[in-house]
Amino acid sequence: MAPGRRSGTLGYCARAMRIPSPLAGVAGEYFVAGELSRRGYIASISLRNTRGIDIVATNAEASRSITIQCKTSQVARKVWVLNEKSEEFVSATHFYVFVALGGVSERPTYHVVPSSDVAKQTRELHREWLLKPGRGGRKHVDNAVRNFSDRRDAYLERWDLLGL
Repeated sequence: MAPGRRSGTLGYCARAMRIPSPLAGVAGEYFVAGELSRRGYIASISLRNTRGIDIVATNAEASRSITIQCKTSQVARKVWVLNEKSEEFVSATHFYVFVALGGVSERPTYHVVPSSDVAKQTRELHREWLLKPGRGGRKHVDNAVRNFSDRRDAYLERWDLLGL
């Protein structure tokens, strides 16, 4: 077998393998639930029709519960796409965990962010984008797309922010 290739029916290079977006999202949710369990918390993945909540997590004493929305990227970049609802869905007990899956043989990275911080950043970045001229100096047209970025790793592995 050629170096950098893995055995199996697909034979994809481990670093270049991309899976369909819905599967990446599900993988991200399970990785987050697994990481929470590894840290001694109780994590339950919600049904698909639960708006804005992918995981409910509780401490071992069942004295504090939180909700989590997962956003997953298959690449190591530190920007995730959201929608305008991220500006409004805010609670002291609601968090986002942004997952960068990376390569098949790599451990995912997790950026744990309070919903209030996500709302503030997405609102500010979108406002800046609207004010900045687009191609040919044209004004950007408002839309529902929002971005969250953690390029400075301020939230990298910040599981402590969950307060569990």
